[in-house]
Formats: sequence, C-alpha cells, structure tokens
Amino acid sequence: MSESSYHLKNLYKLSELVAVVTGGGTGIGLMQVYITGRRKDVLEGIANSGTIKGEDFALQMDVTMKASILEVKKVIEQKEGKLHILVNNAGQAGLMSLWFNDLTSPQQKDAEALGQALFSELEEEWVDVFAINDQPGYTSSVINITSISAITKLAQQHFAYNTSKSAASHLTKMLATEFALKDIPVRVNAIAPGPEDVDATGSGILLVPARGAGIGEEMAGTAVYLASPSGRYATGQEIVIDGGYLAVNP
Repeated sequence: MSESSYHLKNLYKLSELVAVVTGGGTGIGLMQVYITGRRKDVLEGIANSGTIKGEDFALQMDVTMKASILEVKKVIEQKEGKLHILVNNAGQAGLMSLWFNDLTSPQQKDAEALGQALFSELEEEWVDVFAINDQPGYTSSVINITSISAITKLAQQHFAYNTSKSAASHLTKMLATEFALKDIPVRVNAIAPGPEDVDATGSGILLVPARGAGIGEEMAGTAVYLASPSGRYATGQEIVIDGGYLAVNP
C-alpha cells in the first residue's frame, strides 16, 4: 500500500461516482447525485441552490410506489448506465401513536405502507444497476438511514414507527449477508441518527449526554465514510450517531 493511499483525497474519494439519495437529501462530495422525493419544487430548489459541489439532478419519486421507483431507475440506466451509491433517506415522521395509553385513540400510521417505504422495494430494484468492479478497490454501497428508535426499548409514543425502523435495521443486516453469500459486491450499512431538537429535551429517562441535538454534517460525514473507499471493509453495520442517548435510554 503506497503512502499516497492515506491522503484524504484518496481515503474519501467520491469523484466519478453516481449516487441516488431518496427523500430529498443533499449531495455527498464531488459526484453525480440524483436526489429524489415526492415534492419536486423542494428538490429543484436544492439542486439549483449552488450549495452542492458536483452535478445534481432532481427526480420526483415516491418510494412507496414501485412504478415510481422504476421510472427513476430507467433514467439512471439511460443517463449513467450504472450506480455506485444508494442512500435510502426517505422517511415519515407522522403523528404520535397514543393508543397504548388511550385505547380509544385510533391508529395513526399505516405500518405496512411505511415499511414498504423503508427500502424493501429499493434495494431489490437497484441491484442490477449497481456498478460492479468498475473502479479498482471500490465496491458499491447502500446506506439506509434508520434511527435510534429502532434500538431503544422506549416506545417514545410511536410504536409503529419504532417497529418499522427496527425492521429496516434488521433488513440492512440480512441484505448484507445475502449479498455476501451470493457474491454480489455491494455493501449494505445503516446510520442510526439520534435525537433531533424536539427530542433532545423530551421525556426520556435522561437528557442526551452531549447536551444537544445532532446536526446534518455529522450524519453526512458518516455517510461519506461508508460510501467512500475508506468504508470498503464495512458491511452489515449500523452506526449510531446519538450523542450518547442510547447509553442512558436503553
């Protein structure tokens, strides 16, 4: 291994890579980024903001609809012919599930639809588009954005959401294993973000030890690691970025 391989530009090199980010997320580094989401006006605003280096393309896509996923897949195939990085960032906050405390409260989530939105269709449809060994020392990467809600035993007043996130967490591990067993060189990992502003001072057992909420740059930096050559040896992992929340809220 040469000394130059330790240079930051090589450790986290993302140039010449093609990425799809669902949920209207922003781009990662210097690469071709296709950002998707249901609200095209929001996507176009991000793509035209000039804050993202590289090339960005806004594509409208509803991850709960297979036909919508296939339409975006067709665009990628025609324009790029390959895909290196898939970031499954689409999610749904929804309303609180108060039924456990109030039996007269109706269910406020469609868990089945949410589960479908949490990646089950996405990896399945994109596998044959992933670039296979087109760059020496690099393997394509799927990054699922899960949540500490998948791990904590606290219901947090949204049972269905936590359950679906837990399913996404386990799906990440199963896909990583199945791809490895089938010799498909695509890595699958997850990032589990911690509390946002509204949760940092919520009704958990204790406040977040870091005394604040997480920020987007911390999540983006973790995604860069997983997507870049530095993350080549990581698969089937879920990286928790939570300021110590789970340490005091098991």
